[in-house]
Amino acid sequence: MLHLHHSWLCFRSWLAGMLSVLLGLVPSASSNISTSRPNILLLMADDLGIGDIGCYGNNTMRTPNIDRLAEDGVKLTQHISAASLCTPSRAAFLTGRYPVRSGMVSSIGYRVLQWTGASGGLPTNETTFAKILKEKGYATGLIGKWHLGLNCESASDHCHHPLHHGFDHFYGMPFSLMGDCAHWELSEKRVNLEQKLNFLFQVLALVALTLVAGKLTHLIPVSWTPVIWSALWAVLLLAGSYFVGALIVHADCLLMRNHTITEQPMRFQKTTPLILQEVASFLKRNKHGPFLLFVSFLHVHIPLITMENFLGKSLHGLYGDNVEEMDWMVGQILDTLDMEGLTNSTLIYFTSDHGGSLENQLGRTQYGGWNGIYKGGKGMGGWEGGIRVPGIFRWPGVLPAGQVIGEPTSLMDVFPTVVQLAGGEVPQDRVIDGQDLLPLLLGTAQHSDHEFLMHYCEGFLHAARWHQRDRTTWKVHFVTPVFQPEGAGACYGRKVCPCFGEKVLHHDPPLLFDLSRDPSETHVLTPASEPVFYQVMERVQRAVREHQRTLSPVPLQLDRLGNIWRPWLQPCCGPFPLCWCLREDGPQ
Repeated sequence: MLHLHHSWLCFRSWLAGMLSVLLGLVPSASSNISTSRPNILLLMADDLGIGDIGCYGNNTMRTPNIDRLAEDGVKLTQHISAASLCTPSRAAFLTGRYPVRSGMVSSIGYRVLQWTGASGGLPTNETTFAKILKEKGYATGLIGKWHLGLNCESASDHCHHPLHHGFDHFYGMPFSLMGDCAHWELSEKRVNLEQKLNFLFQVLALVALTLVAGKLTHLIPVSWTPVIWSALWAVLLLAGSYFVGALIVHADCLLMRNHTITEQPMRFQKTTPLILQEVASFLKRNKHGPFLLFVSFLHVHIPLITMENFLGKSLHGLYGDNVEEMDWMVGQILDTLDMEGLTNSTLIYFTSDHGGSLENQLGRTQYGGWNGIYKGGKGMGGWEGGIRVPGIFRWPGVLPAGQVIGEPTSLMDVFPTVVQLAGGEVPQDRVIDGQDLLPLLLGTAQHSDHEFLMHYCEGFLHAARWHQRDRTTWKVHFVTPVFQPEGAGACYGRKVCPCFGEKVLHHDPPLLFDLSRDPSETHVLTPASEPVFYQVMERVQRAVREHQRTLSPVPLQLDRLGNIWRPWLQPCCGPFPLCWCLREDGPQ
């Protein structure tokens, strides 16, 4: 019965698409697509490794729906994120600009937004592709993860909110799913805060006891006031260390619909059905188009919240279960497109914000992704494993099915591509680093317009890529993290590799790799082994200088002032700190 149902959906989609082509509503492959305005559906996974997907070489993880997109569309094999962590990468994706241009970086180790109640975020003067498409008459929606800020000066100004950046509709997490949402041992900040609060408690408790002893023995001439205050603060710190986990869950793990909090804290077993319900509702409401829908999955970030019917089904533990559930979600979304007759009029794009996290490991159990043959992972500025991501485009009847492109491309390229497809204009008042992908996807251009791509870690340039057309792609590493323990392939024992300080190496001369022959970056080229070593170095360093001359000073949104928790900015659906509500029942 399921097979018959799927066949009927496919037939309906084919029939609707053929009628659309015949009526001139959707161009065929030979039509002038510059006159078309397709619906646009953007699918982005969180922390998914390129090696986790069947169509990119994994033969032990079941991802049939993502693989189907590649079979029916165009697969990019050198698709690069602009950062190896989510906040800066997503900022670059939405704006088509390196995150250092918008200040969505840090210089002190705060590499992503740390709190929902922080003041940092995507600046209000940045232009997203959603803002341009909205001006061109598109219905625009974001469902899922945001993690680009919320408020600036009050808990209700919503200056960084998706609705302020061009989206008509938002449903999802203003922050990000994290291990602390489920009190996991793999913790982003809870464990560190508990340790700091416990240490301060011990210091103040010792001070209080010392003062009491000195007071009673008359060795320290002191009144009872400092004794009482130090004891009171010690008790408050002890209580804080005990309740900080619950406070984080209520502060950051919440769902919003537009400006209204709907769940605080979230009910995780309901989240996936709620997101799918919201996607289906948006597609049905806007099926007469045109629409832009950005589905930003909470998968496959820890704590790997997975519905019961997917638990224990994969060959890769909880992480594999979560990947396979996300692929099922992709399938549900594709079925909705089929059912509504939208398949042939919709451009679909699938990617991940960056590579899989190697450090998400407890004992011998891996809770992070696999980056295939590529070295390194999430958080590493230059190594391919942290920045090479899936990139799949499907537009039936327009893009060639089964096409594979190995040219360098970037998540930033989505900005000019969708803007121009929608009939908009790329802003001329700022540097846009992305390039229009459409000629490459259609096969009318043989090469990427990217000659150079820069690879940042926070505000520090770690590496650069030079694509010599018809020859090779060079990669130059100026800085690399020190892996721990020695000989390992990641910074185990840390949450993520650092960008600066004693735990990185500055290379003089820089490391050189030929990615065309050595995509795994295992063979360092030297002046002795590579005849054009110095010519490559000189050309890349000149390109870096030219790039740096285009940068302007901007406030860094992720540095300390913009990235600390401020109680008056905390979204709360009750009188603070009693933040608890359930305003939607959702699917049963």
